[in-house]
Amino acid sequence: MARKYELKERAESLSVTRQRIVEATVELHDSVGPARTTISAIAQRAGVQRLTVYRHFPDERTLFQACSGHWTAQNPLPDPSEWAAVDDPEERLRIALVAIYGFYGTTEGMTGNLLRDLPESSVLQEVAAPFMQYWQTVREVLDRGWKTRGRKRTLLRAAIGHAIAFDTWRSLTRSEGLDDTDAVETMVSLARATLAELPE
Repeated sequence: MARKYELKERAESLSVTRQRIVEATVELHDSVGPARTTISAIAQRAGVQRLTVYRHFPDERTLFQACSGHWTAQNPLPDPSEWAAVDDPEERLRIALVAIYGFYGTTEGMTGNLLRDLPESSVLQEVAAPFMQYWQTVREVLDRGWKTRGRKRTLLRAAIGHAIAFDTWRSLTRSEGLDDTDAVETMVSLARATLAELPE
């Protein structure tokens, strides 16, 4: 019985240590980014030895996957199904941008650092593939239902892609000082303008 208790206690201790390492890594990714996060910094923040980090996470992939799962559970992406059923494509775009810009506002550090560091790491690209695919799905949902074709359609798709981009939100809100509501309306107006003012 004592042996079982010791094994259970050890397993719980390992689980707590693993969680501390994951949380420390997420905090560093949020503040300095994945590319600038070292094992030494993770160990120091988690209060463990570097070897302990490697015992729990022998390579970057397992560490990134654990961090991604932990962070995503705390910061769920906006659900496209909540606006996909809206028939009016302009209103659908508006509703989507409100949700997307709200997400960017609460995840600015991590999202910005991830997108900045993504080209530098094939492992990060692999782990972040579902995140990147999500944005492709969003574009497809927002692209439906617009009554246009040809050159206007191409320009509209570009406007939608620009509207949902993190850098667009950051430019409008951080550089230009707009609040999210005005940023959303600016991008909806851009999409509308591609339909109203440009030739087919």
